[in-house]
Amino acid sequence: MWDWAIWAALIIVVVTGIAAFTRLLQQSLKAWRAFKDVGRDVIHRLDDFTARAEQVAERVAAADDGTVEMQESLGRLRVSLARLAVLRDAIDEVDHLFGRVAAELPRK
Repeated sequence: MWDWAIWAALIIVVVTGIAAFTRLLQQSLKAWRAFKDVGRDVIHRLDDFTARAEQVAERVAAADDGTVEMQESLGRLRVSLARLAVLRDAIDEVDHLFGRVAAELPRK
């Protein structure tokens, strides 16, 4: 009497199992392809990085000729930064003094 229900449940379980196994295979294949693509992408990026590093090395080698000019520029920069520090200190001192004077002034 309940044979049809048992057979229907068995068919549903088998069909569901086959669908799940098919889905598992699809996702596994998709993951494998993504893994291979990531490997290729990493190798490609490393090649690009190597090429850029070689370009930088060539530029550094070419820049060795201009080191005297660079040292002179750095010296001028240090002098300018020292002047800026002195000017900042002077501005801070005036600001501090003006703040004291402003605090003593009567207000309406």
